[in-house]
Amino acid sequence: MSSAQVKWIGGKRFVGIDSSNHSVVLSTSEEGVGMKPSELLLVSVASCSSVDVVEIMTKKRQPLELLEVSVTGEQDADPPWTYRKIHMLYRVKGKGIQEKDIAQAIELSHTKYCSVASTISGVAEITTSFEILPEA
Repeated sequence: MSSAQVKWIGGKRFVGIDSSNHSVVLSTSEEGVGMKPSELLLVSVASCSSVDVVEIMTKKRQPLELLEVSVTGEQDADPPWTYRKIHMLYRVKGKGIQEKDIAQAIELSHTKYCSVASTISGVAEITTSFEILPEA
């Protein structure tokens, strides 16, 4: 079972601590000292999928030299500001990266492996795209 803890540190600031004792500072945008919790969700889905994509591409013997994921999310205008659309743009670079392989790695991440994407996909429509950057 996974676990985490959030500690209030004053004002509208908090520290999130995972089961390995790693931490992240969270706050409202007015406080300006940490990540907004709603944007941490976007970081979570991007990082969860990134782990999968790197691993899948390594198993395909197409190791990546670079992976960046830009995530945008559209939220409802009214509370609780639920995300309804999330788009993830993957930028990758590596020797001989094939479009079909990176597309399959992203698809497998979203449909089979990424627990965060699986959890939020029932509420938010998640779309993806990718760019293969030229080798240096």
